Amino acid sequence: MPEERRGFSYGFAAYLIWGLFPLYWKLLDKSGAIELLAHRVLWSLLTIVVLVLVLRKFGQVRALLREPRRRWPLIAAAFLISMNWGTYIWGVGHGRVVETSLGYFITPLFTVLLGVFVLHERLRALQWVALAIAFVAVAGLTIENGRPPWVAIILTFSFGFYGLAKKQAGAGAIEGMAIESGTVMPLALAAIVVLGAQGNATVTHHGTGYLVLVLLTGPITAVPLLLFGAAATRVSMTTLGLLNYIAPIMQFVCGLVIFHERMTPMRWAGFALVWVALALFTFDSMHTRRRSIALERAAVTASAV
Repeated sequence: MPEERRGFSYGFAAYLIWGLFPLYWKLLDKSGAIELLAHRVLWSLLTIVVLVLVLRKFGQVRALLREPRRRWPLIAAAFLISMNWGTYIWGVGHGRVVETSLGYFITPLFTVLLGVFVLHERLRALQWVALAIAFVAVAGLTIENGRPPWVAIILTFSFGFYGLAKKQAGAGAIEGMAIESGTVMPLALAAIVVLGAQGNATVTHHGTGYLVLVLLTGPITAVPLLLFGAAATRVSMTTLGLLNYIAPIMQFVCGLVIFHERMTPMRWAGFALVWVALALFTFDSMHTRRRSIALERAAVTASAV
């Protein structure tokens, strides 16, 4: 029980940090998304290198690089998470924090859909209902905006496929992130050099405090991943799934309350439908898990008689 409580605390802290990310990236809105993404990759890699050395995980990283079956999914994951990070940074900088939260609300449902079409998993009736409701919500938001909610859609697709790639690779958080960051590092360095040569680099033009915030994008990327990894080994997947909603809820609150983003009646209706879909999905998952546990206990009891 103490381990479970500790795991819950780690998971809560990880999602709390992710939920507060809009406040952090908003402080860096004097720089463009590409420049910030490049620096995030650079300082994340340096942070992870330090962690690999301190925790002595170099052997695990080298083993992953030697296995094509695990290396190639991580390379794909590198570009997917870069797309996710860049879109998120752009969305926060352009006043679309609420839309970024929509992307992360929909992600669990999209992940289930990937399980059906890629991993050939079977969905229960209530899960299909939840997916249908979410689709109606996105369609309604598309009609209301006059365009699809592209920020939310890109975040959903990139993070959903990222999770699939990570599942196929079966790598730990630190060693996986080391390969991911290292994969896109040449592109990040090229972006920084090109922006500097064109006179468009901005991170050094706004004082020491601003530069420090940019440098800290590495640690703030790594810390919640470490907390999440520590939580994943101590709590159930059901608990992790419920904790997952903390981040988009907080992002939604930040966009609505702190950044005063506009919410039309149609937009409220769209979000309400997404929340109904998530509620149905969560209820179904928890009910199925409780039934599975009950059947396992009954089987153990029967075998002991």
